[in-house]
Amino acid sequence: MFHLIKNTALFYRDGFRSMVLGRTLWTIILIKLAVLYLLSQLFFQDYLQNHFSTDAQRADHVISNLTTTHPPSTN
Repeated sequence: MFHLIKNTALFYRDGFRSMVLGRTLWTIILIKLAVLYLLSQLFFQDYLQNHFSTDAQRADHVISNLTTTHPPSTN
C-alpha cells in the first residue's frame, strides 16, 4: 500500500516538475486557497456560537430550521 502511495506521489511530483507553467499554477492555486480561507474566516462567523449560549439552544435552533418547510418562491 505504501509503495502505491509513494509511486503516485512521485508521478505527480515529476509531472509537475516537467511542466513549464507548473510552479506558476501551483502558486496561483495556493494563493487562491489562502484568500478563500481568509474570506471565509472574515465573513462567515460562527452564528450559533455567537447567538446561543447552550448546546440545547443551538440544537433546538438547528432542528427547527431543518424541519420547517418554506413555500417555494415564485419569481
